[in-house]
Amino acid sequence: MLQLPPLSLYIHIPWCVQKCPYCDFNSHAMKEAIPEQAYIGALLEDLRQDLHLAQGRPLHSIFIGGGTPSLMSPAAIKELLDGVKALIPFKEQMEITLEANPGTVEAGRFAGFKAAGVNRISIGIQSFQPEKLARLGRIHDPEQARFAAQEAASVGLNSFNIDLMHGLPDQSLNDALSDLEQAIALSPPHLSWYQLTIEPNTPFASRPPVLPEDDTLADIYEQGHELLLANGYQHYEVSAYAKPGFEAQHNLNYWRFGDYLGIGCGAHGKITLPLEAKIVRTVKVKHPKGYLEPNRPYLDQYNGIATQDLSLEYFMNRLRLFEAIPKSEFSELTGMSTNQLQAPLAEALRLELLSETDSHWQLTPLGRRFLNRLLDLFITD
Repeated sequence: MLQLPPLSLYIHIPWCVQKCPYCDFNSHAMKEAIPEQAYIGALLEDLRQDLHLAQGRPLHSIFIGGGTPSLMSPAAIKELLDGVKALIPFKEQMEITLEANPGTVEAGRFAGFKAAGVNRISIGIQSFQPEKLARLGRIHDPEQARFAAQEAASVGLNSFNIDLMHGLPDQSLNDALSDLEQAIALSPPHLSWYQLTIEPNTPFASRPPVLPEDDTLADIYEQGHELLLANGYQHYEVSAYAKPGFEAQHNLNYWRFGDYLGIGCGAHGKITLPLEAKIVRTVKVKHPKGYLEPNRPYLDQYNGIATQDLSLEYFMNRLRLFEAIPKSEFSELTGMSTNQLQAPLAEALRLELLSETDSHWQLTPLGRRFLNRLLDLFITD
């Protein structure tokens, strides 16, 4: 029988100062002041309508993403978090993350966000080089980026993250390593370091920039990875490094195939329903205008994951983490027998993409390198 995993909450704030040309997230450039009160009211009503999906569980973590959530006032974030806590219990000392862009005005709000209940801030720096920031459509400069990280370190948060990209337009190996060295110098407990990809339906897709060649990308990754390890960071997830004990709890719940409610414009959720023997995915109304329209349902999509897709869904998430996977967990979280995995697992072991013990599977170094090839093994016709 399906077991209920831990439950997290994702809250989407859709507004940005401007849309970046690489971004395919559900974000909207501000044309006027954010309707904070109306949006908070809608978020809390959205959650209220989803409470039955919690099935008695407290929240494991909260992530407020976007868009640019730090454009909201600290008072609005406090009202939001207080309203959430009044509807659903919080696990003791749980992680509450808010995404921020490193403009000085926003960074100056960090103490207010902490007072509102936020204990972890994720700062979207992406690069410390002015020309690269301009090419990415970012509105901050390197000094603002450093100030934001220093502010996050000084206000007494439990942790903070720096988001940094590599493989940027016309980026050299030295450029990429310089960005990484400057990020490490700010001592973030957590660092998300990932390669720029060109996503469909973005300005970069219609006018592709010149990206580094594959050999350069490989050198950037290999030397950057070694630099992070040498500075005490552990590579615990495909694109995330952390000092010991500072792994992102919200992301860990995602990748361990935990459940999450999603509220806000276009927010996605994943919920286990043991009594119905199924797992469902939810999507909320995407556009702010529609989301805020009175008497309109917030829920836009509600779809069960087909049984034949469950093993792929599970491993697409689980193999993002480099920890050993308990074999019993697969059955507990999917309701399927491990006997149904015999063919793909046998091939994965033969190709040395996975190793196994009596109780666990483990991604190998070769499996990390050829993760997509490994995942292909779990696709069923």
